[in-house]
Amino acid sequence: MIMKLKLIVLSFLFSVLSQWAAAGEIPSLEQDVESGKLPPKEERLPDNPRVMDLSETGRTIGRYGGDLQIIMGKTRDIRQMVVYGYSRLVGYDRNLNLVADILERYEVEDGKIFTFYLRKGHKWSDGHPFTTEDFRYYWEDVANNEDLSPFGPGKALLVDKQPPTVEIIDDYTIRYSWSSPNPYFLTALAGAQPLFIYEPAHYMKQFHAKYLPEEELKAKVRAAGTRNWAGMHANMARMYKATNPDLPTLEPWYNTVLPPSDRFVFERNPFFHRVDQEGNQLPYIDQVIVNISSASLVAAKTGAGDSDLQARYLTFADYTFLKEGEQRNDYTVRLWRTAKGSQIALVPNLNSNDEVWLQFLQDARFRRALSLAIDRQEINQVIYFGLVQGSNNTVLADSPLFKPEYQTSWAEFDIDKANALLDELGLTDRDSKGLRLLPNGKPMEIIIQSSGESTEETDVLELITDSWTKIGIKLFTRPSQREVFRNRIFAGDSIMAVWQGLYNGVPVADMSPDELAPTTQQQLHWPKWGKYYETAGQAGEAPELEHVVQLVRLNEQWVHAKSTAEREEIWHKMLSIHADQIFTIGTVNGVPHPVVVNNRLRNVPEQGLYNWDPGAYFGIYQPDTFWFDQ
Repeated sequence: MIMKLKLIVLSFLFSVLSQWAAAGEIPSLEQDVESGKLPPKEERLPDNPRVMDLSETGRTIGRYGGDLQIIMGKTRDIRQMVVYGYSRLVGYDRNLNLVADILERYEVEDGKIFTFYLRKGHKWSDGHPFTTEDFRYYWEDVANNEDLSPFGPGKALLVDKQPPTVEIIDDYTIRYSWSSPNPYFLTALAGAQPLFIYEPAHYMKQFHAKYLPEEELKAKVRAAGTRNWAGMHANMARMYKATNPDLPTLEPWYNTVLPPSDRFVFERNPFFHRVDQEGNQLPYIDQVIVNISSASLVAAKTGAGDSDLQARYLTFADYTFLKEGEQRNDYTVRLWRTAKGSQIALVPNLNSNDEVWLQFLQDARFRRALSLAIDRQEINQVIYFGLVQGSNNTVLADSPLFKPEYQTSWAEFDIDKANALLDELGLTDRDSKGLRLLPNGKPMEIIIQSSGESTEETDVLELITDSWTKIGIKLFTRPSQREVFRNRIFAGDSIMAVWQGLYNGVPVADMSPDELAPTTQQQLHWPKWGKYYETAGQAGEAPELEHVVQLVRLNEQWVHAKSTAEREEIWHKMLSIHADQIFTIGTVNGVPHPVVVNNRLRNVPEQGLYNWDPGAYFGIYQPDTFWFDQ
């Protein structure tokens, strides 16, 4: 029976390998294969490539060829090609589940032991084997080298400030072990800006002091024009920035142009590890041309038909203009969902220096009253044409953690209820204009700090100003440059600010809930408490509010949880606290983002999620499967 099973398996593998071998060579590479410059396809692919069954998501088998034109507003934006390419050890699929990608498979024990299995025969873009030597080089010669990493390994590689034990089991197997669970590890590897725990050792050793004679190293440093060998090594190893055309990559396309330039050409990686279900090696598209323009001109150039696939530097405000050019320039404007917890949020400063205001800002009844006095339906209709969802600043319906009550708690428009809460707080005295009076006799005039970067923000605040006058509160906006804006809030010299909501509105349980607890000074509603956590108590202030202390405790419990079920339970506790306490005041979410697609470009989703992390913008939809119909 066992022998029969083995024969069946071998027969299946043979049929699959035969199918891959039978699939035709990529036309643009045929000449290089015939001349011997490149090996044939079956020798370029891993023994077990990742098979993308396009039929499962309604996509079609594509044709090879074509140049994809896109526009970026800055030279440094070429890093977006690493974001869009989204070749990761593990990555998110369209349902935000983690799956093996570069890895053939992986195993996790108790959340603290991670065993990675590489694809045998996988190669870098220059044809050199990709093996555990590339992981060893990074760990021993980069992450633990004092010149290259003076602060040691990054946060995602530390648990209770301790690094992992790294075991090289063989050329294709490596294990990372910690004494306690590390819930950050896999999500960091899957990020839009990923944690790279490998480097092309065969290429990078020529810039490392360990592998070069001293005089040769000095000569290279002089030629590179850097202060020392560490600077030279860092410049040559920019895997995320994609600025070194000679640096081998595992992405679907690699940069061929050294910056600065106003036009970058990304060529197909002939050793890319993915194939479609018929064995055709991906990507389908030969080149991606990144044209650099002024950010302010991207919408106009896109509307003129200068981009085949554009979303970056476009906003919902550009939608009407872009629609007007559809027929003339042979493209379609699609509207994808965005994933902020709130497109625009009001952020009370719970660490304000103003003691009179602070007693109210830290009282949930006051924050609830302000939330109840916002007409989210009006904002939706007037600003967003009825296309969005009125909501608290919380997770979206796309998240498996979503519950309707998180979205609606204290978010209905109810002026009477809001007034009752303010009366309950003792704010019953009013001036001749109907404004409520603070205990010191001053009118309740809230000055909202703004970075002044968005007309959309201004329009929303005008509507809120009108409705808040009905509860006896006057709203003023003070715009300032972003640095001044942030520093004023950090110092406690503000009462309230306007900003966006949760950066990640579509989390799953295994993603960190640190946005929901004070973890960094950058959180504008409790910057001093966040700084306290960020500096391990060396600066800032320890939180005293009961529910905030509870959030800190829950966040720590999440870090040490051993299972997804435990982490999910903690997430729901934290989301429930936020829904009840209204630490930030959400307005609407799900604001559509325009995505302009050339009408000849296939396999781009009609509807999608346009989000940085998770999502990598186009990344989870795998642009290597996009193709031109003509």
